[in-house]
Amino acid sequence: MNVEISKFTELEDKIKHIVSEQVFYKKQISILEEALKNKESEIEDYKSKLKALDEERDGVRARVDSLLDLLADITDAK
Repeated sequence: MNVEISKFTELEDKIKHIVSEQVFYKKQISILEEALKNKESEIEDYKSKLKALDEERDGVRARVDSLLDLLADITDAK
C-alpha cells in the first residue's frame, strides 16, 4: 500500500511540475507575442519615416536638377 501511495505522490508531483511549466511557457509566449507586436509597430514607423525621407530626397533632387538646368541655360546663353 505504501509503494502505491509513493508512486501516486511521484505521479502527482510530475503532473504539478508539467502544469507549472505549461503556465510558465504560456506567459513567455504572451510576452514574446507582445514584443513581436511592438517590433512590428516599430518597423511600420520606420517604413513611414523612410518613405517620407525618400520623398524629401526626390524633391531635393528635382530642385537641384532644376537649378542645374538654369545654370546650363546661363552657360549656353553666353
